Amino acid sequence: MTSLRLVPLLHSLLVLQVHLSNQLEDNKIPPSLCTGLPGIPGSPGGHGGPGQPGRDGRDGRDAAPGEKGEKGDRGDPGETGVRGITGDRGDPGQKGDRGQAGECAVAPKSAFSAKLSESQNLPQTVADVVRFSKIMLNEQGDYNTETGRFTCKVPGVYYFAVHATVYRASLQFDLMKNGHTEASYFQFYGNWPKPASLSGGSLLHLVPGDQVWVQMALSEYNGFYSSTKTDSTFTGFLVYSDWKNSAVFA
Repeated sequence: MTSLRLVPLLHSLLVLQVHLSNQLEDNKIPPSLCTGLPGIPGSPGGHGGPGQPGRDGRDGRDAAPGEKGEKGDRGDPGETGVRGITGDRGDPGQKGDRGQAGECAVAPKSAFSAKLSESQNLPQTVADVVRFSKIMLNEQGDYNTETGRFTCKVPGVYYFAVHATVYRASLQFDLMKNGHTEASYFQFYGNWPKPASLSGGSLLHLVPGDQVWVQMALSEYNGFYSSTKTDSTFTGFLVYSDWKNSAVFA
């Protein structure tokens, strides 16, 4: 039964072979024979094993440094950052050297007033210093009763005044500064039965160490007088100081 079925199949194949042989001889392959039927998918191949490690590449040669490029343009300012946290307080620094002493904040003072003592022997010779030995005011100690001289400690302008009671003689005296006559005063005695007065004053500019005093101008004109009821006085005081660079002393 099977052999009978194969007979027509073999006959068809034979006819096809003859037909194809004729076409092949003429180099004419029909289009239907160019593409075969898809084959049955093959089985998946097995996993291959790891390959051998490749060889290390060669190191490149060190190249020469390139030339320095041109300076780039300045960038735009960045935004202000957030204020940082206050840091810890630092350690105290070393104590500095002591500064120079400054000028006193209190305005300088200098004043005195003295008078002749009733029991005092009055000067009789020219150039004798008149010593007003009875102190009325001398808080700064600038006037010396032993010498009759005022010594300047504070530079500036001073006013000095002399009031003399004249009795039974003419009087002439000088206001002296460092041995030079600054002012001279005279009172003539005219046989008056009562005492007369002679007063005078002067402004003087002094620097520390300068001295001022009253001295006799003429030996025969020595009519200074002092009693319990009348006085002869010598007074001086600072008008303004000469200390610089101070609002207090300006």
